[in-house]
Amino acid sequence: MLKNYFKIAIAVLKRRKFFTFISLFGISFTLTILLVLAAFIDKAVNDTYPDRKRNRSLYANKLELRGKESMNSSSLSYYFINEYVSKLKTPVNIGISTRYESTNTYVNNRKVVIDYKYTNAAFWDILEFEFIEGKAITKQQVDNAEHVAVITEALKKEYFGDGNSPVIGKYIEADNVKYRVCGVVKDLPVISYLFYSNIYLPITTSKTKFNTNKDWYMGNFNAILLAKDAADVPKMQKEYADMIAKLTMPDKQFDRINGHADTYLQGYVRSGNEERSGMLYAILTVTLFALFVMLLPTLNLVNINVTRIMERSSEIGVRKAFGASSKTLVYQFIVENLILTFFGGAIGIVLTVLVLYYINSANFIANLDLTVNFTVLGYAMLACLVFGLVSGVYPAWRMSKLNIVKALKA
Repeated sequence: MLKNYFKIAIAVLKRRKFFTFISLFGISFTLTILLVLAAFIDKAVNDTYPDRKRNRSLYANKLELRGKESMNSSSLSYYFINEYVSKLKTPVNIGISTRYESTNTYVNNRKVVIDYKYTNAAFWDILEFEFIEGKAITKQQVDNAEHVAVITEALKKEYFGDGNSPVIGKYIEADNVKYRVCGVVKDLPVISYLFYSNIYLPITTSKTKFNTNKDWYMGNFNAILLAKDAADVPKMQKEYADMIAKLTMPDKQFDRINGHADTYLQGYVRSGNEERSGMLYAILTVTLFALFVMLLPTLNLVNINVTRIMERSSEIGVRKAFGASSKTLVYQFIVENLILTFFGGAIGIVLTVLVLYYINSANFIANLDLTVNFTVLGYAMLACLVFGLVSGVYPAWRMSKLNIVKALKA
């Protein structure tokens, strides 16, 4: 039966090539947009390099001070992390780093833009960077404020040339200071907002931001809190919230402090209003966007399918006259529509591969490598199924209601 439906569907598609082209274009273009979006979200959310202990980690990267007429929101100060966060009992380790900043350096009269970040030793214990050369910055090097650096593979090529010769022990300039390279790691895309940098430096070598005496909560630092196991994460999150609730106001103009130790995804989508997570807004935005993108081609496909039904009214009348039930005709038409949709889906997947290749090659986002993986393919199959059913049900219902006499006269 399905084989016959497939043959009929191919014959119908060949009958009106222009309508077929419009249908396939709408389906494939829509799926390409959705799949590229899905690939980006999948990369941002599910790529755990170098954060493979994410299931037992929380991330504190923002505080918000609010008053009746004023508001101040920023990353954490080193003083705040050292005096409060580090004294929490649940975390077994706390990685500290600054937000990345950019500086210019010159190599052979050529300007090189370097994104740099300061870290403590625990940052390297918690995160599992893939080292191409050398090793991580050690606690001894941090304590001694040694001018050492871990750089990325991309920066190695740009600063030292494209050769494969080792660079461990060579010197690189960042923030107007010379640092000895102690390690080279695999690149990170900039969307890895807590970990991305071109060069990582000991926190104790920072000239302006490492200040333990400044009695102020706001600064330029982030913290990664690591629990002993995943079961301790809720306890660690509550302990952090309790600590925030007990803080004294650093200034009379403020009367409330908001701060959170978030899971990775919560921190990624936090809206900026620290009283609530941005998770709901993110899910709602993505859902509405997907529905909007799918709505227009679905309506277009419905109209085309209704037109096809009117053209096939004689065929439908003959089949009804020979005993075909409405249920059989509805089933046939939905199967035909699903076949059309999956043809468009296959084209959409091919277009997605080409678009992702172009995006990766153009390097619109540094070090971002988008791929069509099994998760994204699952989204594609689900989208095809929804597309086929939604755009096929109404036309199939219209077809089943055709009167035999009127259909044969058409």
